[in-house]
Amino acid sequence: MIALALALGVGVYNGRAGELSVEIPRIDARIAIDGTLTDPVWERAALLNGFSEYKPVDGMPAEDSTQVLVWYSKNAIYFGIRAFEIHGPAHATLANRDQIDGDDNVQLILSPFLHSHQALMFAVNPYGVQEDGTITEGVGTTIGVTGISTGTGPDSTDLSSDFVYESKGQVTAFGYEIEVRIPFRSIKFPSKSPQDWGINILRKIQHSGHSDTWYPTKLAAASYLDQAGTLTGLRDLDAGLVLDLNPVVTEQAAGDTARYSVGRPQFGGNIRWGITPNLLLNGTYRPDFAEVESDATQIVNDPRVALQYPEKRPFFLDGLEQFNTPSNLIYTRQIESPLAATKLTGKVGDVSLAYLGAIDQEFGHPVFNVARVREDFTQGSEIGAVFTDKESGGDFNRLAGVDSRITLGTLYTLNFQAASSVTRDSGVSTAGPLWSGSFTRTGRSLYVEASLKGIDPDFDAASGFISRGNIVRSNLDWRYTFYPKHSFFDTFAIDLNYADTWVYRQFTSLDAPEDRQFHPTLIATLHGGWTVLYTLALETFGYDPSLYANYYLGHITAHDTTYTHYVGGPSIANTDHNLLITTPTFAKFDLSLFNLYGHDDNFFEWSPTIVWLTSLTLNYRPTSQLRAQLMYNAQVFWRHDDWSIVGKTLIPRLVVEYQLSRPIFFRFVGQYDAVYQNTLRDDGRTDLPIFLLNPATGTYSRAAAFQNNQLQLQGLFAYQPIPGTVAFVGYGNTFNSVFVKFSYLFRM
Repeated sequence: MIALALALGVGVYNGRAGELSVEIPRIDARIAIDGTLTDPVWERAALLNGFSEYKPVDGMPAEDSTQVLVWYSKNAIYFGIRAFEIHGPAHATLANRDQIDGDDNVQLILSPFLHSHQALMFAVNPYGVQEDGTITEGVGTTIGVTGISTGTGPDSTDLSSDFVYESKGQVTAFGYEIEVRIPFRSIKFPSKSPQDWGINILRKIQHSGHSDTWYPTKLAAASYLDQAGTLTGLRDLDAGLVLDLNPVVTEQAAGDTARYSVGRPQFGGNIRWGITPNLLLNGTYRPDFAEVESDATQIVNDPRVALQYPEKRPFFLDGLEQFNTPSNLIYTRQIESPLAATKLTGKVGDVSLAYLGAIDQEFGHPVFNVARVREDFTQGSEIGAVFTDKESGGDFNRLAGVDSRITLGTLYTLNFQAASSVTRDSGVSTAGPLWSGSFTRTGRSLYVEASLKGIDPDFDAASGFISRGNIVRSNLDWRYTFYPKHSFFDTFAIDLNYADTWVYRQFTSLDAPEDRQFHPTLIATLHGGWTVLYTLALETFGYDPSLYANYYLGHITAHDTTYTHYVGGPSIANTDHNLLITTPTFAKFDLSLFNLYGHDDNFFEWSPTIVWLTSLTLNYRPTSQLRAQLMYNAQVFWRHDDWSIVGKTLIPRLVVEYQLSRPIFFRFVGQYDAVYQNTLRDDGRTDLPIFLLNPATGTYSRAAAFQNNQLQLQGLFAYQPIPGTVAFVGYGNTFNSVFVKFSYLFRM
């Protein structure tokens, strides 16, 4: 193909040769997307080749050759992909949307706004099955239960957004090839001509566990998105009239096996209007319940830390990345049952704008207004502001804040945030600040991060999500990565993480920390895609009286019972061993296993305990159409003195999907929650029984043993040819209900 391209005078751009500025040809044609690159128009496209290995070891020529063709018309941009695979058949399944991580795939990373801190990601597997989302600079990933930052590598991809685009592919004798057409009306882009776009292409190869990129991307970089080539000279792009109407009707019938009660159908809908190519207005009336699969139950490791669940409703997912803030000051699931909402998102010059207003049907009919503004001043650097307001009756919560991310050179990043809230609840007003700062060095071998964050006890983010308030936390993370040659290791790293946590007023009074944690960790990646991580967790947790405000010790005599307030010991020392093993993504399966065992804290009774925690995820793909995921989460606490179990949680979960065709699939979900708690006592001290005070009635009740077992079953038939057009028919046994949802996307 390269020789033919040169003979035809077509531009060939080799990433390893530094040919990173692509003069993309404009061809006023529209072709059928059939997964073959035989149409003559592809002979005139620009050709991108010369890929480099990026992970786990950067800077080397890619073992597997990749060629990407690109051209554009008045209203769309086209990509043709030829991925050569000399090691055997490509990993490919007829997966559901956004579920191709177990397959070989190619990611097209586009930045229509140069020097933006965000990029669009369009991924396709060998059959053309789609995965899409957004990448936000500085939003990284963590590994292991201790939350170790991956440090180097690409920023994590938010798969919330679903763009409407075409793709189709096929497995070939040399590997696979794919055609992609992305309409300009499906994305935002600058209102000017000509314009340049940033581009990078990442290929994930499952047989080796490696990732290749067209731009010779380096691990040692403060900015991942800054490492991109350029599509130059795009002229007269036309999105046409961007007006999408998406009516939705839902119906639910609930009852027992003998009789069902059928409610009235609920009608709603969404509207999407492109005011300009870079400014989008959305509106909704009675947005639907969205996901037809309930959230997977999470295990509580620390009752002081609240659990967060992802947003799943389509209206709120569209453009959700533009509401991203440090510390999660905007969390749309706080709008529990919206009646109506409107949203404005877009970019004017280097300034990103996002506004959301909603009326909730929950108690008090609260009204939400949230706004986010950001300005990019160099790649990876930005300054932003956030404002939120929740009004309910005469009560309110208002919040305002500023934040900034500044890249210094190629390796260093500074992050700052300051916010303040004002709350009035039942006539009582409170106010408090949130503040944070961090410094990061993102080196290929040496990674360092230092941070300090404080949340005042009177700070309240009623439109956001704060997992734990009233604390100050400092963190220092140091990691050194080795790249041994001629070894079965690809990389080997030593990570030292030290964190202190204060109650907020203790920090301002210069007292000692309440919690201290030291986590030395060994991380190894092995040839073929294996990962092994071991962490020794050395911790000391201080007593938190707020958790035990209603705990009392019962002094039982023959005549009566008297109560004294429970007061726990000052601190508990922990020593835990954490092991994480992930297998390569084999053609038929992949497995992740995490296990924790050691001396830990028993929050039930605030005493030392022996803890065992395991989390297993097995993905099984016996055929290209059938897939299953088995998840098993377990947590058990034993008392030191008699090895009795004080608390236990076991949650197996099975998800089975059959993909009849790209738009049609069937899904079954089964989850069993088994929770046990023993009768509580003042373990290790007085051994007196623990009673719980009911503040409303002033009565005491024994903290007696209980067991709760619940089986959840869900079934679903789904037809979803494109985002917005769906037909769902499902059943759930939680309320013994049958539900249906129909929606259709009208693109004017």
